[in-house]
Amino acid sequence: MGVAVNDCLVFAADSASSLVTTDLASGSSQIANVFSHGEKVYNLYKRLPIVAMTCGMGNVGTASIATLAKDLRRRMMGNDPAWAIDRANYTLADVADKARRLFFDERYQALNPPPPAPHSFEFWIGGYSSDFDAGHEVWKISIENGNCPPPEKVVGDGNAGLFYGGQPGPINRLVIGFDHALADILISGGIDPNASQQMENFLRQRLESQLVWPTMPVRDAIDLADFLVETTKRYFRFLPGADIVGGDTDIAVVTKYEGFKWIRRKHFYPASLNPLETDHA
Repeated sequence: MGVAVNDCLVFAADSASSLVTTDLASGSSQIANVFSHGEKVYNLYKRLPIVAMTCGMGNVGTASIATLAKDLRRRMMGNDPAWAIDRANYTLADVADKARRLFFDERYQALNPPPPAPHSFEFWIGGYSSDFDAGHEVWKISIENGNCPPPEKVVGDGNAGLFYGGQPGPINRLVIGFDHALADILISGGIDPNASQQMENFLRQRLESQLVWPTMPVRDAIDLADFLVETTKRYFRFLPGADIVGGDTDIAVVTKYEGFKWIRRKHFYPASLNPLETDHA
């Protein structure tokens, strides 16, 4: 879940991580288990205002997305000119290109065999380029059943709004006013596809709730992101089937002058026993 306002970007995510295996009878993917302590929000470059978030597949091959995100950070903070980021002169578009190169070109395309369909992966990168006055941006890398288009600019020029992926149903119902499957349901009920789209547009114009305001203070933007993640978690808790959204909520915020800040973060180790450790993710 992401919230963009004039003063900040907020990334918030649950911790449910689904173990997906291949059904031997059908050859399709299936959820074998759901773990409750996945890491989905990342400090993508130490001491730069760049934050990242993931949803969908929790791993590429044997490597978790969290480990791959840290691999990307190590490369961008290193000395290899093919990967290194110039702290004084960089763009988020370049960061997104490097993320796509690592996740898709290097890791996903090396899988043999590739994961069975259906599967999807999203990696969101937000923050500020070295030209801070250009405003915050959000870029998204997507892999769906083997297809990975170029990074998409979701938010630009410091604009405000909501952006989210993974399991959008509860948020769509709450904010837009109906589930994202409405068009398919109308078509399956015999309504012409053009008329279905017109009806969806009509309903959205009259039902959508404006929860994000450009001038919201940072604390309120954080609370809104937390509320929307918590709402999604509780929805799936009572819905039949696996709790594919759940666990702790991790939250990070990026501002123009304070940079990257953790707001809430789980650890797999007790901080009291590791006094020299810092927030590493």
